[in-house]
Amino acid sequence: MLRTTLAGLRLHKSRYVTTVLAILLGVMFISGTMVFADTLKASYEESVMGSATGVDAIATPAEPEYVEGEDPAEAVAFDEEQLERVRDLPEVASADGMLEGRAVLLDAEGRAVGFMPPAAVSLGDASRFSAKEGRLPEADDEIALATSTASSTGFEVGDTVTMLDADQEKRDFTLTGLVNFGVDPNFSMAGATVLTENVVREIAAPQGYSEIDVVAAEGTDDETVAKAVEEELGATAEVATGTEFGEELAEGVGAQTEVLRIALLLFGVIAMFVAAIVIYNTFAILIAQRQRELALLRCVGAKRGQVFRSVLTESFVVGMVSSILGVLAGIGIGMAGARFAGPLMGTDVTASVVIGPGAVLSGLLLGTLMTVFSALVPAMRATRVAPLAALRTSATASGLEKGTGWVRVVFGLLLFAVSAGLIGLTRMTGPDPAGLFIVTGAALIAFVGVVVLGPLLVRGIVRLVGVPLRRVGVPSMLAVDNSVRNPRRAATAMIALTVGATLITGYSVVSASLESTLTKTLDEQFPVDYQISPQFNPDELTVGQEETETTEEGVEEGVEGPVEGTEEGAVEGTEVAVEDEEPLAELATIPSRVREDLEKESTVSKVFGVRSDSAEVAEEGVGGPLESMPVSTYVGADMGTDLTADMVEGELSDLEPGRVVLSEGYAGGMGVGDTLTLVTPEGDLELEIAAIAEDMQSLFGATVSEEDFVRAFPERTQDDTLMIRGAEGADSAELREAVYSAVDDHPTLQVDSVAEMKNQFSQMMDIAFYTIAAMLGLAIIIAVFGISNTMALSVLERTRESALLRALGLARGQLRRMLSIEAVLLCLIGAGIGIALGVVFGWAAAAAVLPNMVFAAPAGQIAVFIAVSVLAGLLAAVLPARRAAGTSITGALASE
Repeated sequence: MLRTTLAGLRLHKSRYVTTVLAILLGVMFISGTMVFADTLKASYEESVMGSATGVDAIATPAEPEYVEGEDPAEAVAFDEEQLERVRDLPEVASADGMLEGRAVLLDAEGRAVGFMPPAAVSLGDASRFSAKEGRLPEADDEIALATSTASSTGFEVGDTVTMLDADQEKRDFTLTGLVNFGVDPNFSMAGATVLTENVVREIAAPQGYSEIDVVAAEGTDDETVAKAVEEELGATAEVATGTEFGEELAEGVGAQTEVLRIALLLFGVIAMFVAAIVIYNTFAILIAQRQRELALLRCVGAKRGQVFRSVLTESFVVGMVSSILGVLAGIGIGMAGARFAGPLMGTDVTASVVIGPGAVLSGLLLGTLMTVFSALVPAMRATRVAPLAALRTSATASGLEKGTGWVRVVFGLLLFAVSAGLIGLTRMTGPDPAGLFIVTGAALIAFVGVVVLGPLLVRGIVRLVGVPLRRVGVPSMLAVDNSVRNPRRAATAMIALTVGATLITGYSVVSASLESTLTKTLDEQFPVDYQISPQFNPDELTVGQEETETTEEGVEEGVEGPVEGTEEGAVEGTEVAVEDEEPLAELATIPSRVREDLEKESTVSKVFGVRSDSAEVAEEGVGGPLESMPVSTYVGADMGTDLTADMVEGELSDLEPGRVVLSEGYAGGMGVGDTLTLVTPEGDLELEIAAIAEDMQSLFGATVSEEDFVRAFPERTQDDTLMIRGAEGADSAELREAVYSAVDDHPTLQVDSVAEMKNQFSQMMDIAFYTIAAMLGLAIIIAVFGISNTMALSVLERTRESALLRALGLARGQLRRMLSIEAVLLCLIGAGIGIALGVVFGWAAAAAVLPNMVFAAPAGQIAVFIAVSVLAGLLAAVLPARRAAGTSITGALASE
């Protein structure tokens, strides 16, 4: 029996071509994903471990224990005396401390780089970091940049780089080298600059050493030196060997690659699921066509079990061969991904390609087992037909021609009802990330419903669209009849395309809805053309909050305000002398001169500012557990016109002195007409609630009139943010020039173009969409192979019928057109059902996570997908149609 099975495989190997391709593509994607993710993870680890293991021990300040009810304390940096004690240890050959602060770096246009200034560090000889290109700075007029910072600014070794010192004066440096800081979170977010120790102390004023790197004495291992350093520094330090420190960092970035791996494997599972449908359909048709052959084997002595094992053996051989090819192709895809996709993701893949046993074994096992599992039902069906009955039947796949019974109809409708109920549940509970899991479950149930009701759907849709097609010509009429002749086979063929169409359409709806929602949010929060805000510097805030003392004449502002000193202008408790509020205030607020210059420009029609602070809420005015509340005002804005928001109750235009607008999350159960009492530095401020705004809008906390804000915070005389709207008909280039000219003397001010923000977001969403669409396109390709396979097997099955049509006068071109229309109908039905499901589940998924979601169905992308479906149908029919048209009429009629 084994020899018979293998002989059948060799004889009919052409029937398995598309099945092999479907399995190969699915396995290739899974194995390639694992190779790519493993290589990316190894590169992350090599980057981190390579820097950490450059030294034998690393000491960092210990985090203070958290005391409930108190503000979290910050770790205390090491001082010079602690560093010298470490250097004096007999187990230590050398040790250096890393000074770390923040300093403003200017780009080539003289603007501050980044939302937050990059780290300014000093690196000694005993450091876990070294120059990747060039050398570290040796003189006070030299600088090195992190490779990520150099990449974003375009600076190269030898260039002149400008920074701002503590007095906000420009200082030039020569770029001598680039340092790869890897994925260390302390430097990967805002970037880093490397300077000599003297310069770091001058421009960044660090409080001490953020870490001490140690090289062990000769003959001392890393664990021994780490233990010695730990004993010397005591509870003030956390000490680890270089390897341990690197492993801890690598573990964190490893989690990121695991997320990437899971996301990519999800697409691989989808591809394998679609491939399983194609394989099942292929084996079902093959077994149905070979009923007479199998019945003959039964007649000559083969038992049911032998026939069953024969079919499974075929599937095992096909699955194993296809999986081996898929694993080999996957390794190549993984290598290509590491080579080209890594740099696109901002990651330098430095490690050698990692081909782990998991990538190989998972591909082989999944591909083989899935193929065997997909052949189980056809194999069982092959053993149920009595030998003599099968010999009397024709070669038609009768096993696939059963109708749709009432039980199937009721069960299918019940599945759709359950799916609809789950979607309704997510709408009743409101936006919640957990709703995505419910929507996913509803989609899976709906897919099962499509499988159950597939034959009925195919028959109904074909009859509907067949009315005009029957009038086009004989080929179209015959194609319509052929499509409904075996609706179960057609439904099984098109379900794979339905899955891919649902996923792509669903994601396109989510993407378009997200873009529309965020665009609406940007329009509400930034109803202007440009926004100017100061660069955020946490070091400056630390000075203002922790190193100043409040006196009767001076008020210590919070996070956003200026810091005023004593009468003499000095801030008590700090080494920095402040003559007036400008040095610190410039980083927290916007100089009034900027606004004055903008208001003079003819290209600017409106300028209004935002000022913010916080105040405690008096107990009698609290409707919920609130202790403090952000308070803002919009200076120069016409509320309700210049600034809008969706309201829960009341009108934004009702805001006037003595009244307040609250965001819903801060209302605490209060409503319009209630009184809110704010405790401010100037005393209690009683305000009547004029309106409640929805959350996630432009308003946050309490919004008051300018008069009330001045009463509560009289020292706040400068804006935190400026909003600029261009004059109607103004040239966009002239408007941009006017805005940037106004901030020329203030390099730390950040200018954001709302139009550019929208364009960047749109580009980001488009890149994400096309990336995911390309991945899901793999499922579409597999589905097209499945339809092509179905058409090819159908042509073999209807060889005599096609010959008879040719004998009755049907031309070769008409026969090819008939089969092409039949394939296009299958693709359009599958795509149409998938598009409908995709729109529904895309809407449900977007609504499950987006408050105030603005639904958008991308008609253009859907139209393109329909056109692609038509093209896919035509491609799927090319080879089967050529084979049918090239068959000899007399030979086919005489073969029976």
